[in-house]
Amino acid sequence: MCSDCYNELLFSDVNVNRIIDGVDIYTCGIYEKNLQKLIRGLKYHKQKELGFYLAKFMYEYLTKVGLSGNFQIVPVPLHKNRVKQRKYNHMEIVAEELAKLSGFTVNFELIKRVKDTKPQYKLSRKERLKNLSNAFEVDKTKLLDMPVLIIDDICTTGSTFEEMIKVLKQEGIKDIVCLASSNP
Repeated sequence: MCSDCYNELLFSDVNVNRIIDGVDIYTCGIYEKNLQKLIRGLKYHKQKELGFYLAKFMYEYLTKVGLSGNFQIVPVPLHKNRVKQRKYNHMEIVAEELAKLSGFTVNFELIKRVKDTKPQYKLSRKERLKNLSNAFEVDKTKLLDMPVLIIDDICTTGSTFEEMIKVLKQEGIKDIVCLASSNP
C-alpha cells in the first residue's frame, strides 16, 4: 500500500449506515478497488502490515464522525480453528493499530467465538443469522468501564454485529457502537 493508493480510498458519507437494536453501525468506505485489495491482502494473504492502513482509514473516518469518549475496541473474534488455519485474526491487528492512533483500549477478552461458523460470504441473510446463532459468548468480568466499539472488516447484512450486540445486551452491556471498514 503506497500513499497514492491509500489516498484513492473512498470514504462513505459520515452518517449511521444502519441501526441494529438501537446500536449505531458505521461503515467507512465501499468494498471496491484499493479497499478490497487492502482487506483481502490483510485477511487472506498474510500481509499483516496492511493492518496499519486499515486502522488509519477507520481512525480518519471516526474523527469525521466525531464520536467522543474513551472506547474499548473489541474486534470481531475468530474461532480458535480459524485462527489456527489463518495463523492470526486480522481484526486484532487492526484493533491494536487503531488503539495506537486513537488512544482507545483494546479488549480481546470480552467476547469469544465459541462456535466454529462457516464463512459468511456465500450465505443469505437468513443463513448468516442461523450460522451465527449462539456463536459468541461474553465474559462480563472482562468488561472495562467504558463504551464498547466493535470493529469488523466488512458489514454486509449486519448479522455478525447483530449477534454480538444481542449477547452483549443479554449481559446488560448497552453502550455499544459498531464500525466496519467497508460495506459491499
